[in-house]
Amino acid sequence: MKFRGRQDLNPEIRFQYLEIRDRGDDRLLRAVIISNSTFMTNLTRASYGSFFRPTTFCALLTLGFSFLWQISAAQTAPAPAKPPSAEEKQQPSAETDTRKPEKQSEPLTVETKITSKEADELFREVDQILQFASKDTALPIKRVVKPRLTSRDEVVAYLQKNMAEDKDAKRLRRSELVLKKFGLLPQDFDLGKFLVGLLKEQIAGYYDPKTKVVNLLDWVDVAAQRPVLAHELTHALQDQSFNLNKWMTKSDVDLQTKRKPSPVDVQNDETSEARQAVVEGQAMAVLVDYMLRPTGQSLANSPEVAKALEDGMLVGTPDSIQFRNAPIYLREALTFPYRYGLEFEAALLRAGGKQKAYAGAFLNPPRTTRQIMEPKTYLSGERIEPLPLPDFKHIFKNYKRFDIGAIGEFDVAVLIDQYAGADASRELYPGWRGAYYYATRHKGAAAARLGMLFVSRWSDPAKAGQFAAIYAKYLPKRYVDLREAASDGESMNTPGRLTGTHAWVTEAGPVVIQIKGDTVLISESLDQPTTDKLERAVFNDATR
Repeated sequence: MKFRGRQDLNPEIRFQYLEIRDRGDDRLLRAVIISNSTFMTNLTRASYGSFFRPTTFCALLTLGFSFLWQISAAQTAPAPAKPPSAEEKQQPSAETDTRKPEKQSEPLTVETKITSKEADELFREVDQILQFASKDTALPIKRVVKPRLTSRDEVVAYLQKNMAEDKDAKRLRRSELVLKKFGLLPQDFDLGKFLVGLLKEQIAGYYDPKTKVVNLLDWVDVAAQRPVLAHELTHALQDQSFNLNKWMTKSDVDLQTKRKPSPVDVQNDETSEARQAVVEGQAMAVLVDYMLRPTGQSLANSPEVAKALEDGMLVGTPDSIQFRNAPIYLREALTFPYRYGLEFEAALLRAGGKQKAYAGAFLNPPRTTRQIMEPKTYLSGERIEPLPLPDFKHIFKNYKRFDIGAIGEFDVAVLIDQYAGADASRELYPGWRGAYYYATRHKGAAAARLGMLFVSRWSDPAKAGQFAAIYAKYLPKRYVDLREAASDGESMNTPGRLTGTHAWVTEAGPVVIQIKGDTVLISESLDQPTTDKLERAVFNDATR
């Protein structure tokens, strides 16, 4: 699924204490959770979920989800962590203690502006932080990186210009309608408006691979910009060694422009999403190491840090209005490369050190979101054969293609999460073994309703039946007028699983779900003869 892409920024930083037990020497590390901290996003025309493609540039957002570790407000030279005092040991945990430490940064407000003196001081630190990022990643410094201080108005103009580009605007519109067809966005949701609003609310800095410049924002406090630099300068190092634009766009093909997409083309539709997680996961790893450096700890020897980050990324804060109010799919999609990318990099660091985790991931990139979400599948070299495709041109001769794309393990995870909850998603999504969608409209009617084919393959028939049951049970929430028309398999009352063929009549046309072996075919708003042809083509191919 392809998906491309805060009102006023008010990044007030609130501090709480958190005690983490280091597994190596049993020390208690006092860390600081920045509850409205940084969310770094690289929008290099890569997909965050295959439904959605963002616009083009590398940005840092303050979405208030990640736990960043700051041992001293000044972020000075490393020093060993001190054991907690008796008084500190008696303090309540981060979950219950809402008191602020005595020393903390001043709250950031919309009116905060960096002075010229502060900007010069920050710029002088660029080379030092670049050296840290290079040492941390083993990626060489090939040239200096120029910093630039940018105003909010300049950022908004940049965003609007990119969002208005004809190609991306069309892809965004297709993404929006497909997401609505799946029930992942409300029918009255304006995706383009949301993305601009989100970035206006959350943007905090970005690296532009075209100009090779790190853009820092004149309304974000200097102390908060240092970890930003650690993240963004990692992108600069990636760019110097591997050319980010070229590397990211190598697999970024708009299938809508291909006359006859192949099974491999559809499978590759998910590759840029996996590459995005590599780019952002590495930058998050360096950011974590930068924040942990005063303790002598790192992501490689403190895996609990990655877990804490992943658990906190979807929380948001009261001032992250756009993000907190976003549909589940958008929240998950926007955080995917950071949550799962960080854990992916942590797994590679444990398995093969810096070479495997950094340069190695660029030279041998993951191909699917499954490999990102389950790093063991990447490390084992798992390859999943692409799903065979019907002859779309012949079967849909009375229809005009609207969109086509892969539905990866991440997509089905969020789909199940929205339809049945997080527990059901965690149990079922590892059974994904490939999926795609084909959206279309009847010829001769520009405003015709969107029709859709959705085919998914699972690890075994039981998981296919479970997914079909979850999909079917959510139909009443997607359609106002839903009536079951036919069923030759197990009843909808059978707990947790469907078999056979089930059909419904809705205000938007028929819905058919057919399960055969490990494959599920779903047809929505297509005429019966077309659905019959699809069933014969899909299941003949699937059972060869």
